[in-house]
Amino acid sequence: MSSIIPIFIPHTGCPMDCVFCNQRRISGSLLPATAQDVERETRSALEKLPCKSRPQIAFYGGSFTAIPAVQQTELLEAAYTFIESGEVSSIRLSTRPDAIDGERLDRLERYGVTVVELGSQSMDDEVLELTNRGHTAEDTVRAAALIKERGFSLILQMMTGLPGSTPERDIETARRIAALNPDGVRIYPTVIVRDTALYEMWLRGEYREHTVDDAVAVCAKIVPVFNEAGIPVIRLGLNPTEELSGGSAVGGAYHPALGELVLSRIYLERLLPMLEPYRGPGTATVAVHPSRVSVMVGQHRKNAEEIRRIAGLRLKVVGDAAEKDEIRLVSVAKE
Repeated sequence: MSSIIPIFIPHTGCPMDCVFCNQRRISGSLLPATAQDVERETRSALEKLPCKSRPQIAFYGGSFTAIPAVQQTELLEAAYTFIESGEVSSIRLSTRPDAIDGERLDRLERYGVTVVELGSQSMDDEVLELTNRGHTAEDTVRAAALIKERGFSLILQMMTGLPGSTPERDIETARRIAALNPDGVRIYPTVIVRDTALYEMWLRGEYREHTVDDAVAVCAKIVPVFNEAGIPVIRLGLNPTEELSGGSAVGGAYHPALGELVLSRIYLERLLPMLEPYRGPGTATVAVHPSRVSVMVGQHRKNAEEIRRIAGLRLKVVGDAAEKDEIRLVSVAKE
């Protein structure tokens, strides 16, 4: 995957105020980008990258195709200059499902956009209404089909723990998104960000926090849905920023290593059935890929402690499995 030069256009083009959203705090950016910003930030990034890397320019943070057409063209023209010079390979952007049509896709194709990310968030219309998204699940189905028909790569974004949702609804959203056959997905468990409607709902007791533990539990069910469909999960959890880590993330599933916590939980859930016949005092020796030893043991040895609690076995992990996702029960020495 090529390097990415991110250009943030926080909240630009969004016709709604989603209850969870404060793009300034999430992205760390206050003002939307201009053509001059694209020129300056791209040039600065290129100076730091290896000279033949040919990165992508990525417009993130807003609903790109919902901003006025004139502004879209200005930003795309500024980025396209670097494609014409051969310094940048292509453009990617994020937008809303209800801001996709043939005319907009014509414009994106003309200026070298190759990847379109849709903020679906949920495939449950009740959840979408409660979060004030302003679009339906069917809008996502329609937009995804148009994007794929036109030959763009499609990335779909979903969230867990939104108002009105449940683990079952989140898993069903994952299944419906997988059925659209995107080229990748991003999973963003809900974070309570200061100065949002969700923050006020939480303070009033109208929203139950979607904790890190909640997110790990449900994402450990969701990630295998995409894995089994051959769809890469390219991001799990909000990208940590100084703003969020400095106090803007007041609750919810904000953790700098959320992806590893989820993978660790998946490994635990895969191993436990293997150990079921051997419950009782003893030591279970398990082989995983060398890069997955800490994942199997768990952060702060959490998996090892769970296996001791549930199966009564001590866990010994060795890193001699050949395949990255292999888990092999080598032996169980009973006491």
